[in-house]
Amino acid sequence: MLTLQNWLSFYEKNYEFVGRVIGRFYGADGLPTPELTRVEAMVTQGAEAGRRALEEKRKFPPCNAEWSSSRGSRLWCSPESGGVSRDWTGVPRKLYKPGATEPHCVCVRTTGPPSDQAQGLPAHTNRGDLDHPNLGEYAGCPPLAVTCSFPPR
Repeated sequence: MLTLQNWLSFYEKNYEFVGRVIGRFYGADGLPTPELTRVEAMVTQGAEAGRRALEEKRKFPPCNAEWSSSRGSRLWCSPESGGVSRDWTGVPRKLYKPGATEPHCVCVRTTGPPSDQAQGLPAHTNRGDLDHPNLGEYAGCPPLAVTCSFPPR
């Protein structure tokens, strides 16, 4: 739906409006149909979901990852991993998302108050987001290591 909305925005910006097509989205009177209202609601929901996903990516940017048959896997965090520039590096953690079958690797901030803490409240911990309930550590990786290596099996 967001792709269709982008297409519509492009045409509204670059082409002169000449009328509406009578059919699924507009009646003979030129007024929107209930179907158009449903589509517009889906576009709004999609935009909100996209905003939430971007917010989560800023909070938990994806880890860098590499694999080779000789060295195995390596996960690591840097101040730009996941394409998200920030002033912290973070440590690799498994992020479990509701409904997902497998966790994925994210970089987690290790200092300061939790991201979800309301503004103005005194910080109760200085562990960043390490205590988030949807996170898990990687077995065999030190808790504050910026890089985790897993030899081939």
